[in-house]
Amino acid sequence: MKISSLLTSPSTTLSFEFFPPKNVTGSSTLFKTIKELIPYKPSFVSVTYGAGGATRHLTHDLVESIHKKTDLNIMAHLTCIGSTKDEIFAILKRYQDIGICNIMALRGDLPKDSSINPFPYGGFRYAGELVQFIKKHFPDFCVGVAGFPEGHPETPNRLKEIDYLKQKIDQGADFICTQLFFNNNDFYDFKERAALNGINCPIVAGIMPIITRSGYIRMADLAGGARYPAKLLKKLIDADDADIHKIGEEWSVTQVTDLIKQKVSGIHLYTLNKSTSSIRVIQQTSLSETLS
Repeated sequence: MKISSLLTSPSTTLSFEFFPPKNVTGSSTLFKTIKELIPYKPSFVSVTYGAGGATRHLTHDLVESIHKKTDLNIMAHLTCIGSTKDEIFAILKRYQDIGICNIMALRGDLPKDSSINPFPYGGFRYAGELVQFIKKHFPDFCVGVAGFPEGHPETPNRLKEIDYLKQKIDQGADFICTQLFFNNNDFYDFKERAALNGINCPIVAGIMPIITRSGYIRMADLAGGARYPAKLLKKLIDADDADIHKIGEEWSVTQVTDLIKQKVSGIHLYTLNKSTSSIRVIQQTSLSETLS
């Protein structure tokens, strides 16, 4: 089912994000996680790409595996980096043939290996071009694009950032799913600035519970860096991992509760291929009401 159709519901949708495991053990862990999350009836789940398309084949294989083994509605990530138009067309045709109709169109992160050409001849440089290509050749596909409540790491000019986002919507994108954020005011401001620029499509809020000290430090190291409110940092600074896990879940519960109250279109939980924190967030908020 198209995600855009699900997002017309007056209630907040629930979705999960997974990444492709690199080995058999990781695959076993992921499918255990998926089994534990299925009872919460997500509207959709997404499967990511690695930087520079590094996990391209793993992503496609995982999408097909989830599709065959479950009844979950899947959104496959697809990036411009490192792919030609012909390669992208073949991927989309492969998805169409098995019944996948939801795509998250991204430019993608640049590869760390400088010897790899991120933009091969006959490819795309921008996500908007990918969106336009998908809509031209596969018009029945539903296409999502990324939003950045804390600002795009490569576009410090916030006016241009929203202009570029509007271009992607004009090129055919159906909805926006945001990167993670820890201050809901950043999300509300982003949503309001988007509306002022004529962006009226659904915007899904990306939430990632903090579970370890190394995890929250790593998030700060990501491109652009996650911005932690002082109130949250005060709780985290002297906490051990057990306390950090609890603090992270409680913070996410507070965020989700407020977002639902403000009638956000959807909550997209970044699971890190683990179920525990996502389940606790669902059970402690009205997301649990999505269960029949």
